[in-house]
Amino acid sequence: MLRKLTALLVGGALLVGCSAKVEQGSAKPEGAAGSSDPAAVAKFTTAPVDGAKDAPVNTPVQVTVAQGSIDQVTLSNPEGKPVAGKVADDKKSWASTEALGYGKTYTYAGKATGTDGKSVELKGAFTTLTPASQVRATLFPSDDQTVGVAAPIMVKFDSDVTDKAAVEKALTVTNTAGVKGSWAWLGATQVDYRPEAYWPANTKIHVEAKLYGVPYGGGAFGKADVTSDYTVGRNQVVKIDTPTHQLVVQQNGQTVATYPASFGKDADPDLTTPNGTFVVMQKDEQFSFDNPRYGYTNVLKKWAVRFSNHGEFIHENNDNAANIGKNNTSHGCANLLEADAKAYYDSALIGDPVEVTGSITTLPAQFDWYDWQIPWAQWQTMSAL
Repeated sequence: MLRKLTALLVGGALLVGCSAKVEQGSAKPEGAAGSSDPAAVAKFTTAPVDGAKDAPVNTPVQVTVAQGSIDQVTLSNPEGKPVAGKVADDKKSWASTEALGYGKTYTYAGKATGTDGKSVELKGAFTTLTPASQVRATLFPSDDQTVGVAAPIMVKFDSDVTDKAAVEKALTVTNTAGVKGSWAWLGATQVDYRPEAYWPANTKIHVEAKLYGVPYGGGAFGKADVTSDYTVGRNQVVKIDTPTHQLVVQQNGQTVATYPASFGKDADPDLTTPNGTFVVMQKDEQFSFDNPRYGYTNVLKKWAVRFSNHGEFIHENNDNAANIGKNNTSHGCANLLEADAKAYYDSALIGDPVEVTGSITTLPAQFDWYDWQIPWAQWQTMSAL
């Protein structure tokens, strides 16, 4: 009888031991990798999703939690450094606050506490896009520059842009005068901005080209953002009416200087000073003029102010003093006496308008900077948006 009772006790102990082992194996530790307690109600959602490829680099990464609140979120770059980000005040979401790098893998990590008091864990990774090429952009005017009232805003690209609308959406212009303007594509590598009329004097302008990560088409993407803060100076306009043999300088609509001049030859359409609204684009204390077609090279002239890439300048030419103020005998430039050329040179700003009338020739809108030769209605149609 004693032997039988002992056997029953041993068997019972074995049964109890087997039962305890099964119960431990069926439980998962709270906050386990990839997923927490399956009964926890809190759920993470990420954008980009775990495992995503070709994620954009200029869109904030978003982490949200439903039925819970975020305790912490970390997004790490391939070197293990955290990407800057911020948890919302309600602790329901997190967003990155810095751009990502091209062709890199980023790793999620984080925890949240559900409304049921249970913890859930965030884990995952995604990879950003790798461009076929990265295109650099430059911006004019540059920071702290003071320019004339006709200076256009120019964004130029190192290679062709095919997705012009995407680029244009990344461009913004604000100014203290509240003036509205429009972008116009002057080719595949340049987009300019100007208002309908000249900029008001003393306007401060901020330009923001958030081009990093913007798709340009053909696998090309923007290499970097560019910005500029600059000022429009006083209102100064040069008026040239070629038959008068005078160059008139006006400020705020009032004449402040009148200089005798000799312009391009009146009867030769290849040599006249052409009609149009041009823009001062370059200043040189001395410039070498070359035109082998007309038999001269390395002719040095002082106080040269370029207002068209067609070849027109305002400059000193004392060698032509006998005709200055009397006859138009140049090859298209505005010749002034040296003292007058120096006085005008000192007053000029890059971006001042030069308005030419009275000529037998009008230039087509194709020689930089020709923005103001395009009628406003046409200019607006040249936007991609």
